[in-house]
Amino acid sequence: MRSRNSSPSSCSALLPFSTCQYVSASNFYAERMETPAVASPGTHAKQEELKPRLPPSSISLFEAKKKKNLSFEAIAKHVGRNEVAIAALFYGQAMASPEDIKRLSEVLHVSAAVLEDQLSGFPSRGSTLEMPSKDPTIYRLYEIVQNYGQAYKAVLHEKFGDGIMSAISFSTKVEKETDEKGDWAKISLRGKWPVVAWVRVRVRVC
Repeated sequence: MRSRNSSPSSCSALLPFSTCQYVSASNFYAERMETPAVASPGTHAKQEELKPRLPPSSISLFEAKKKKNLSFEAIAKHVGRNEVAIAALFYGQAMASPEDIKRLSEVLHVSAAVLEDQLSGFPSRGSTLEMPSKDPTIYRLYEIVQNYGQAYKAVLHEKFGDGIMSAISFSTKVEKETDEKGDWAKISLRGKWPVVAWVRVRVRVC
């Protein structure tokens, strides 16, 4: 993400890569603090940049969503799934069940046969993103893990013992909370905690 007030070369010459990203993201938000929350003109351009990384199903789904002028929340209510799960389907990052395909076809008016063909098989998870992302919203999530990752790990192990939280047997949701101080984003992560059974492997060198 490039700051409008500084060139990328001047930033990278003085600061580490992650710091440059942080400064650029900070400038991005500072420029928009007094701006109403409307869709950015660059949103469509970013979708265009993603197209080569997206599966054919994404193009079909996003075009239908735009044509019907539906939110992920509205689609999720019809399908009977969480809106983040629906968005993940749109980006090719989750599997769709036959019932999902049927209901997506109904709400988006896309041929069920087309969706069944495009959504069959296993998703290529993680293929749409570079890490760390240059998008400031996604980078902020990456930054949260940088700052709190070790703390999360320590507390998780104290509560559950040795293991790793699943990202497959997993659900997540985004909620909006409002109080006298303004709007707050609340992101919940819920993953099964499988106990790790460490296996000792004996390597024989000939």
